[in-house]
Amino acid sequence: MAEELNHDLPDGMTDWIAEAGGGRITHLKRHIARREAWVVDVTRPDGSVGEYFLRLDREGDGSGTHSVKSEAKVQTALVETGMKVPAICAWNEDLQAALHERMPGRADLDNAEPEEQASVLEDFIQQLVLLHLLDPDSLGLDHMPIPTTSAECALGEIDFVEQFLGGMVTDPLYTYSLQWIRNNVPERLDRVSLLQGDTGPANFMFNEGQVSAIVDWEWAHFGDPMEDFGNICTREFYCPSTPEEGLGPLFRRYEELSGIPVHLDSVRYYRVQQFVRSIVSLARITVINDPQMPNAMNWAYRYICERATCEALADAMGIELERPELPDVEMASSLEGVIISNLREEVLPAVDGDFPRHRLEHATLLVECLDRQKQIGPQLADIELDEIAALIGHRSDTLEDGLMALDKAIQGGETEDEAELLRYLARRAWRLEHLWKPVVDLFPDRTFSRID
Repeated sequence: MAEELNHDLPDGMTDWIAEAGGGRITHLKRHIARREAWVVDVTRPDGSVGEYFLRLDREGDGSGTHSVKSEAKVQTALVETGMKVPAICAWNEDLQAALHERMPGRADLDNAEPEEQASVLEDFIQQLVLLHLLDPDSLGLDHMPIPTTSAECALGEIDFVEQFLGGMVTDPLYTYSLQWIRNNVPERLDRVSLLQGDTGPANFMFNEGQVSAIVDWEWAHFGDPMEDFGNICTREFYCPSTPEEGLGPLFRRYEELSGIPVHLDSVRYYRVQQFVRSIVSLARITVINDPQMPNAMNWAYRYICERATCEALADAMGIELERPELPDVEMASSLEGVIISNLREEVLPAVDGDFPRHRLEHATLLVECLDRQKQIGPQLADIELDEIAALIGHRSDTLEDGLMALDKAIQGGETEDEAELLRYLARRAWRLEHLWKPVVDLFPDRTFSRID
């Protein structure tokens, strides 16, 4: 039966799943998510059904602290503490694959009713308190270093993502924001805790007003609990789930339950740090453009995160930003337009299956972005070159040369007016969002919630 299922999983994967589940695979479906995952049912001889969630790392070897293997170790440790975390039902070292217990519920808290949002967030913050109060030495996570200073907490993940980028992208925003991160490490460190590393709405499941499972532990590590609050700000930015008063009441509830103070300056720092980690990681991913990845979402996240990075920096630094005027777009007829029309009107209606339809819809958005770059990209490039010239004193021939010259000036400390530099970087980020609007509109009008 397994060999008849429609999939492109590595050889031996379905045989292993069937053996681990004690039966035969009767349902196998690619899950729509940024990281590859599959929903799997295994029917046993007695008629019972094992419901699983498959995570795999096609290229990984399990080394390091940001892998499917590390995630499985963390979840196994946390199940023993009583936290609401899916159990790891089986692990395959050769395939670097984990078979997770599939938990009930949904993850779209932003689409829940306000009363349910409030109830779920109350339960979530209790889970976060439990996590942060665990003794790091008691968890058996020996593959993870335990930092001892505020600088080690703040910069360990930054060191990792810089190594991950590996010099593949040169960009003034990345250079400036990484400098800022290193120059503004929080002085206070009340304790070191295990962090989810990417915590908040959409990275937990909920059911009937309660958290049913906290998921996605790939970025888990030890550090300052304030980092997880920066993560909450980031995830809530994409999945707005709090009332008008913002995140402040949730933070105060955490203080009440845990006895750990929430330092808003540190939260602002880690909000920047989280977005910087995101843009650096996304830069590498969008340079590679692996067909297995959700590329439309990655490009959307990249440019929304770049704008959010500028806004988070401005808030931490007390700088007012200036949103630029964005040119109207009157798209002319083009070959890309023909392709878009054919895909949307003729091909998409004939495609079956959630995942293939999702892929085709997003591929069409990427073609729209290519058309938009061809038609308005030169106009925006001229604006960029003029604004870069105002910062470095000369106008480059191409946008690539201009960005490299500005990047070099930032590295050399030649851009002394940080406010003007940040205002330019923010204007550029808004223009990039405008240029990539077809994919950016997957997450329209994202803004920060208040944290005080």
